[in-house]
Amino acid sequence: MDPAAVHFGRFGAALAVGLLVGLQREYAKQDEPDDLFAGVRTFALIGLAGALAAYAEAVLDAPLVFAAALALLGAFVVTAYLVVARNGDIGLTTEMAAVIVFLAGALCAWGELALGAAVGVATTALLALKPFAQHLIERIDRDDVVATLKFAVITALVLPVLPRETYGPPPFDAVSPFNVWLMVVFISGLSFLGYVLIQAVGAKRGVGLTGILGGLASSTAVTLMFAERSRDANALSRPLALGLLLAWTIMFGRVLVEVGVVNAPLLAEAWLPITAGGVAGLTWAGVLYLRERPQGETEPQSFSNPFKLKTAVQFGLLYGVILIAARAASMYFGTAGVYVSAVASGVADVDAITLSMAELSRGDGLPAETAARAIVLATVSNTLVKGGIVVALGGAGIRRAVLPGVGLIAAAALAVGFLV
Repeated sequence: MDPAAVHFGRFGAALAVGLLVGLQREYAKQDEPDDLFAGVRTFALIGLAGALAAYAEAVLDAPLVFAAALALLGAFVVTAYLVVARNGDIGLTTEMAAVIVFLAGALCAWGELALGAAVGVATTALLALKPFAQHLIERIDRDDVVATLKFAVITALVLPVLPRETYGPPPFDAVSPFNVWLMVVFISGLSFLGYVLIQAVGAKRGVGLTGILGGLASSTAVTLMFAERSRDANALSRPLALGLLLAWTIMFGRVLVEVGVVNAPLLAEAWLPITAGGVAGLTWAGVLYLRERPQGETEPQSFSNPFKLKTAVQFGLLYGVILIAARAASMYFGTAGVYVSAVASGVADVDAITLSMAELSRGDGLPAETAARAIVLATVSNTLVKGGIVVALGGAGIRRAVLPGVGLIAAAALAVGFLV
């Protein structure tokens, strides 16, 4: 590529970073009229200055040139801060953003376009999230801070030191301490994420977002969390049920993606019954949403205690026990018991059996029809288990809202998978 075009691209990226941050700061001036340090033009120039300083440093092989330019910017920033501070505003947000834009512009000039752009986008996002952060801080208390620290401990200190090896003969080799504790970390993180979303955007909207995000990873974990929460927040039974159904619907979509990636031809057999199950769940979710809309004038009670280690550990142990049981069923029934194995495996996890069936049905292996029906059985089995979790752990309100959806999903997937 022409060197001139390369440099134009790099300087253009530096300019874009400055414009992006400058636009946000210009908009923020509507709420902070006294903070006149820099707007869109000044930030764009700062980005270009960083790129020029980095370019001069590289061409002249003189690091002091870049250091001097950065020091000059620092002097301007300090002067601007002193002027603004006289009016009682002692914040450093805009000043720090200026330094970051200068350095991001330098990264672009050095050829680190992706990193420079990422820094610019992250800076803009952090600046724009000020109202969100302030609203969240107003709604948290000391218990929330302690809960966050507990989650950090089990994630950063406990998880890395656990062994990844499995112990014992089959089927006990299906789990390892690391994998079980990883599920504990996941359910804890999901619970905390749900709490943050609920505190930030309101109970009803936060529940829906948590269901969608949780369904991308583990709809079973969402089910456990929402069922347990429903006992303490009966007024949220229908929004919680809606979140559960959204998570379960996302699971069906995830199964189709996994089949398509591993064995695209199998989609011809699997897509219709899997889609039927997902559409059934989405339909019942729509019914719950329409029923809930007239009640939207008042905000129901919010959650408390976002992190419960006891519940998370119980889920981790349950996950390990079910995984061992599913492996044992697969071992003892063998190839002839594909359907039984699928049902047993679906109790603990849909992803593993989906990928296994997709792999086995390649070429002249397992018939595609058999593999597709096994996947359907696994999804239905998993859905029924999650319905059982709601019955066992949920309040009466969420049970009444969810159970019709469980029956509708199972009936639709089985009917299309085995009768059509």
